[in-house]
Amino acid sequence: MGAPVIAIDGPSGSGKGTLASLVARRLGWHLLDSGALYRLLAFAATGRGIDLDDAPALTVLAANLDVRFEGELRIVLDGEDVGASIRNEQVGAGASRVAVLATVREALLGRQRAFREAPGLVADGRDMGTVVFPTAPLKIYLTASAEERARRRYMQLKDKVEGVSLASLLDEIRARDERDTQRAVAPLKPASDAIQLDSTELSIEQVLERILSEAAARGLVG
Repeated sequence: MGAPVIAIDGPSGSGKGTLASLVARRLGWHLLDSGALYRLLAFAATGRGIDLDDAPALTVLAANLDVRFEGELRIVLDGEDVGASIRNEQVGAGASRVAVLATVREALLGRQRAFREAPGLVADGRDMGTVVFPTAPLKIYLTASAEERARRRYMQLKDKVEGVSLASLLDEIRARDERDTQRAVAPLKPASDAIQLDSTELSIEQVLERILSEAAARGLVG
């Protein structure tokens, strides 16, 4: 079955990206930020003048993305660090559009599974445990209230993005939740064997220790 995988899924703003990066760093494992792949695709398509509804062109582009992850923030596309460039709300909205296209998801499926290398992989996304790595020995479904997720996003962006609004972020998160949970292809939902963690009232450290303890209980770490 290859190297072990810890799959961390959940809605936008749940903190899964931060937690996945921390777990990968603590364990010395590889990291896959699958949501960034869709952001990268939307970003690259826009830069090349490809319409975000052009499934055939997007599918070809998806199959040929030259990308690697170097921690939570450094994401290298075609040799250039675009980690900061793909984190704005416009790229996020584009990612949500391309993610509903079945041929795009299929093209990225093999790319995502190729990140599974020794000593292990921490994979963060929305369908890691249900579609991409269904046999992962540890699956986490991380969530939080929409209000708390919007607040966290606001705290991240308020000093970086001029005119950012908590109300607009909450509206965007609710709209993205609706798209992600209702889409026909790989809708956002917990895997049947996932551990569900609500982080609304928990610190990052508390969630991190819970995930690491679950990994230890399954013999994934020494």
